[in-house]
Amino acid sequence: MPYKAIPEIGEFGLIKRIAALAEPTLEAVPELLQGIGDDCAIYQPDGALLQLSTTDLLADQIHFDLLTTPLKHLGSKAISVNVSDICAMNGVARYALIALAVPSSFSVEMIEELYRGMSLAAEHYGIAIAGGDTSASRSGLFISVTMIGSVSPQQLTKRSGAKPGEVICVTGRLGGATAGLKLLMREKEIMLEHVQNNEPYTKNVMADLEEFRDVIQCQLLPQARPDMVSLFHSRQIRPTAMIDISDGLSGDLQHLCQESKVGALIHESRIPIHPNARHIADELQDDALTWALTGGEEYQLLFTLPKEEYLALADHPDISLIGETTDAEAGIHLMDIYGMKIDLQSVRGFDHFRS
Repeated sequence: MPYKAIPEIGEFGLIKRIAALAEPTLEAVPELLQGIGDDCAIYQPDGALLQLSTTDLLADQIHFDLLTTPLKHLGSKAISVNVSDICAMNGVARYALIALAVPSSFSVEMIEELYRGMSLAAEHYGIAIAGGDTSASRSGLFISVTMIGSVSPQQLTKRSGAKPGEVICVTGRLGGATAGLKLLMREKEIMLEHVQNNEPYTKNVMADLEEFRDVIQCQLLPQARPDMVSLFHSRQIRPTAMIDISDGLSGDLQHLCQESKVGALIHESRIPIHPNARHIADELQDDALTWALTGGEEYQLLFTLPKEEYLALADHPDISLIGETTDAEAGIHLMDIYGMKIDLQSVRGFDHFRS
């Protein structure tokens, strides 16, 4: 039997193959309106609100590093990234189920600190932690969160509803999460260097990161955007398509366009880049635009709207119009500040098996 290495097809190629194998099982549950392929599965009980379900796995040394991530922050982030998926469907998160695989080296107090962060985040979002499972682990900490939410059929937003000629918008500022990660990785390297040299690692050798607190928070304590969902509902706006930015603006825009069967043209000059991300990128001789396009972990919302409906949101300071959808044949491009078109299909977002 011939074998194909997973990196040959990448994370999203693997997901497509899994979806094809899972598709026949959908026939057994006609109330399941959406399976694999969007931010959430969609289930419709008899005559009720649509139920949204999503799950995310956080693995030690893949999604986080305990040398740079406090357990309380990690617990909060595990909740936020799942709430963000519910927001991407224009829904409201309700409750979470949490499964942990814990190394024997962990203490009771460490797990309590992890759950303390989860509980604080749950209180912030107005959701409940309703149960879960625990197991031992021989290879690091694993956190799996399943989030359940709901949305009315009239407000449901999927990735697949965009049409050519609509505006493309994004919430918040981008690049901050990657900037924070770069700083934390730099500090980790300094710390390990001192440990290897048997030198003390104290505050006098640590860079002063106080002025960059905001981007470090973007990385360690990202915030989902249920406030934007509330705004849409209050102004009776339903985006035609929406996705949360977890894999970078370029990658997630491509996911949205592929599901909607449209192209896109976005403009570099309109992309809202975090001010401190620019400063840190200059300091590290890197590029903040690249961080915004490929960095991920932003958990901002990327969405499309008819141009006339955008007018109802144009006054909001945290929403930026960055481009427009086109026919699929036109492709997915970035117009840079010099007027040159860059094919974004060559600019990959984060991929677990290729990154």
